[in-house]
Amino acid sequence: FWLVDTAGLKTAEDEFEASIQEQIAEATDVADVILVVVDGTQYPSDRDRDVAKKALRSKKPVILVINKCDLKGALSSDEYRRLGISTIIRTSAEHARGIDDLSAAIIAALPSSNSYLPLAKEDNVLRIALIGRPNVGKSNLFNTLAGKQQAIVANIAGTTRDVNRISLTYKGRAVELLDTAGVRRSGKQEVGIEKFSVLRTIHAIEESDVCCLLMDATEYNTQLDQKLAGIIKEAGKGLIIVVTKWDLTAEEDSSIGDEVASAVARTFDFVPWAPLLFTSSVTGRNATKIFELATEIDIRRHTEIKTSELNKILEHCVTRHPPAGLKNTYPKLRYMVQTDTMPPWFVIFGSNLKLLHWSYKRYLERQLREAHDFTGTPIMFSFRQESKDKK
Repeated sequence: FWLVDTAGLKTAEDEFEASIQEQIAEATDVADVILVVVDGTQYPSDRDRDVAKKALRSKKPVILVINKCDLKGALSSDEYRRLGISTIIRTSAEHARGIDDLSAAIIAALPSSNSYLPLAKEDNVLRIALIGRPNVGKSNLFNTLAGKQQAIVANIAGTTRDVNRISLTYKGRAVELLDTAGVRRSGKQEVGIEKFSVLRTIHAIEESDVCCLLMDATEYNTQLDQKLAGIIKEAGKGLIIVVTKWDLTAEEDSSIGDEVASAVARTFDFVPWAPLLFTSSVTGRNATKIFELATEIDIRRHTEIKTSELNKILEHCVTRHPPAGLKNTYPKLRYMVQTDTMPPWFVIFGSNLKLLHWSYKRYLERQLREAHDFTGTPIMFSFRQESKDKK
């Protein structure tokens, strides 16, 4: 689980301190479990009571954490029962006391893992998320695709804090477009609201079918862009790499586009299957192409291949290039089946699979992609050792 620390509550004397109140609202909205932390050496204050009321009003599990219980003068837990929170854990952060009890209480209060499994989308809505660093043009592109002003657009990074949504129709297909807040690298994340924006972005990735990773044409291929692409890949979502603000470059010079495409291909060699698109919200270049690509990717994510065909591909791979082993022991790949879609997931059964090199797994993926078009979507592999294998 993610643990998020908010700034301390204080009286709002200016706009910055007023945002603290907003952070509390964000915390209750985003969190699955809320920890209200109080000083065990001080009697409950009006601020403590206010925080407790807001937490309980969320109707989410709330745990009262009485910290600094190792200090002289620490008060009894009974003094804090008036806050109305039934689950109380006494801790000492400095001496790590009560931490195991607190962890157990958090885990017990969390929703079951089944709550996070993707729901069956009977509505047949294609969900497309715009992901990227702050100020790369997500909101501009969102507005262009929406056809009207939906998101606040400014040159100030971090204008979007929540996830903006709009429902559209593309060639008779219902589409939901999600515009997320920009994600900064960890060292530049502000305390509070911006950390919640990161959580919302990750949640948007999980919720979507296809993610558009946006990069500024004047500043692309950053390490954070690679990290975001990795998160999208691991989540098993479709991916389109979108270079925005193409109008700020020499758009008519094709050599620049080739140069950028080559640089992106080198940097994102771990997702070579992701299509690259150059867009401009000012000129409208390739904006609606996103819908076309996303629709095609969504179809590929639902691809199902017959077991007989999969085993022909596997046999061809092994015959053409047998897997290397160790001494006189070699991996044996016997058969392959598809177990899931969105993304397509394949399971290969065999023996001595611990000796199978990662490069051979990439070889199998390349061969499967050559046989079937999986452009824009990751494909997953699992390898299962047969129990009847001889040792």
